[in-house]
Amino acid sequence: MSKAINTVITGTGSYIPENIISGNEFLNSTFFENGNRIEKDPAEIIHKFSEITEIVERRYVGEQQLSNHIGAKAAEKAIENAGIDKETLDYIIFCHNFGDIPLGSNRTDILPSLAAKVKQQLGILNPDCVAYDIIFGCPGWVQGSIQADYFIKSGDAKRVMVVGAETLSRIIDPHDRDSMIFSDGAGAVIFEGKEEEGQKKGIIAHKTETHAVNYGNLLTMGKGAHPEETNGNLYLKMNGRKLYEFAVVQVPQVIKKAIDKTGLSVEDVNIVFVHQANGKMDTAIMKRLFKLYGKDTVPENLVPMTISWLGNSSVATVPTLLDLVLKGKVKDYKVKAGDVAVFASVGAGMHINAFVYRF
Repeated sequence: MSKAINTVITGTGSYIPENIISGNEFLNSTFFENGNRIEKDPAEIIHKFSEITEIVERRYVGEQQLSNHIGAKAAEKAIENAGIDKETLDYIIFCHNFGDIPLGSNRTDILPSLAAKVKQQLGILNPDCVAYDIIFGCPGWVQGSIQADYFIKSGDAKRVMVVGAETLSRIIDPHDRDSMIFSDGAGAVIFEGKEEEGQKKGIIAHKTETHAVNYGNLLTMGKGAHPEETNGNLYLKMNGRKLYEFAVVQVPQVIKKAIDKTGLSVEDVNIVFVHQANGKMDTAIMKRLFKLYGKDTVPENLVPMTISWLGNSSVATVPTLLDLVLKGKVKDYKVKAGDVAVFASVGAGMHINAFVYRF
């Protein structure tokens, strides 16, 4: 039997900011909608928000930290976890949406690329280690992993590190209640090509779609909610209700397409690493996925969740979740050799992607 090249995970790392932001941090906030102040008590707004999203707290970076800094911290941990020489990396793919945003500036910096900044911080001298960025909405890290798979299976690369990092606390509107969803964080994963006989391991299938024509405006940049703001700043804005409806219908279909490419069924999946955007939305996505296979219930302990205490850190949610599970930091969740996992995300674009992985 000929040996096939498998794209396997050999190291993971994450950086979780120390600043814990509970709902109480928003008690003195003034929220607006359609130019009008929301007259409800902030405590009521915060409580309702937590009910809908399952988010109780989130993490923000320190005053001097930027996205490339926390991405580098996650990358260092992944390299150490993999036990490799950093000079042997063929690619560093940094997935983000807003670059580096200094505290209080609301201006992005992506020159040079964040991947280049991380390579510089890591002190990697090898010029054949190519460093570049992906801007692909929240599904950026999943898409970077799919690109890593292409590089490795083509023979172009043996080791690829995919980093996802974001500091959304720097780009949110303090007068928009949706701002309470977003957080900061970083995760990094090293993929390697391994030649093995027998059952295929690593990334065994993937699927990506872009629904731009009808849904591209569900996540955009827009002016502040406060009607008297005149500073010209743009903030992250979303149509929460429409986004929820889109995700619940479309994401399960893309996941199913990825699973079906493997010849497996949803019953063969042992764990699902799904983008931590909204707790109730993720639950609805999984229920709809199983419905597509004629199943009425979702097995217990299938979908680990960190949304309640980490919030939505965009591209960082999936690699951070993976790192925490692999290191035994998510109660009741672990993986073993042979387990089949699904990685999936959805976000601005609107992009949806998923890949199926065998440990």
